[in-house]
Amino acid sequence: MLSKPFSHTSPFRIFSISALCSLVALALVWMLMGPKAAFVVLILMVIEVTFSFDNAIINARVLATMSDFWQRMFMSVGIIIAVFGMRIIFPIIIVMASAHLSWSRVIDLALHHQEEYARVLVGAHPSIAAFGGMFLLMLCLHFMFDHTRTVQWIQAIERPLQRIGSAWLPAFVSAVVLMTVVLLPANHHPLQTLVAGCIGIFVYFFLHTVSELMSRGQDTKKGTLLKTGMAGFMAFLYLEVLDASFSLDGVIGAFAVTQNVIIIAVGLGIGALWVRSLTLFMVHHKILKAYRYLEHGAYYTIGLLAVILLIGLFYDIPQVVIGSIGVIVIAASVISSKRVTKSD
Repeated sequence: MLSKPFSHTSPFRIFSISALCSLVALALVWMLMGPKAAFVVLILMVIEVTFSFDNAIINARVLATMSDFWQRMFMSVGIIIAVFGMRIIFPIIIVMASAHLSWSRVIDLALHHQEEYARVLVGAHPSIAAFGGMFLLMLCLHFMFDHTRTVQWIQAIERPLQRIGSAWLPAFVSAVVLMTVVLLPANHHPLQTLVAGCIGIFVYFFLHTVSELMSRGQDTKKGTLLKTGMAGFMAFLYLEVLDASFSLDGVIGAFAVTQNVIIIAVGLGIGALWVRSLTLFMVHHKILKAYRYLEHGAYYTIGLLAVILLIGLFYDIPQVVIGSIGVIVIAASVISSKRVTKSD
């Protein structure tokens, strides 16, 4: 009995590292930057977890098909990529590419001229929104057009889409949406939108297709395909790109809370750690099976987020609106799942 809290599936062990890192980070920020900075870090942590809950659900779905080795890689190397790569290094690379500045100059801007750094990063928003919007739209449409699914949540929407579903349809619909957005007169960044959007469509199609091809013929465990080797690696890359699609726009939105890049990196980074722990908890405790419509709610949220990202090319949409929509849709899917479970 005493060993249960320390088993690899126990909530205590799953969330203990995230909790410990949170306490250490908050304590260090409090000591070095003051209580106000620590409070802002706490706010950013909560925002990251709230906005990325749907990300955790999709992660759990993919992670459950991966071998133990690649699950450990996702929770170790993947966390390093998520915290340092996507929330620190990648924004710097974006600023370098957008402003044609050297690495040292961008670091100087980030540490000593944060308003200028924020201005340049926000200026890259059209490319980020187009990439993220099209990648997430492909993800949502692939789920909606999947004719092999046996469970529908909102049947009036899902059944007709499943009937016409095919392997090429998500890419075709996404391309039509992208060209419509590019050609709208109100779009002042058509070339950026086109290039970044095409990359988003291609990256999703490539990762998904290669992962599926690599998975064929692999062994199963308890009826579930466990991806190993290159299939596991492609699934790992897919999860990291998915995280990037969610996180980059969140990094830009965080500048509305503070322009201190260190505080942003710490807050969003620790939040990302909690999201990874939440993903692992869902996998080990089969949350997606217990709540049959939870996955559906995540995909509906992702579809709405993709639309919001594309609308964000024309209008400034507050982050609180984006987060609220996700919470409402996920909550509705949980309530529907409980009702169906009780009626069974």
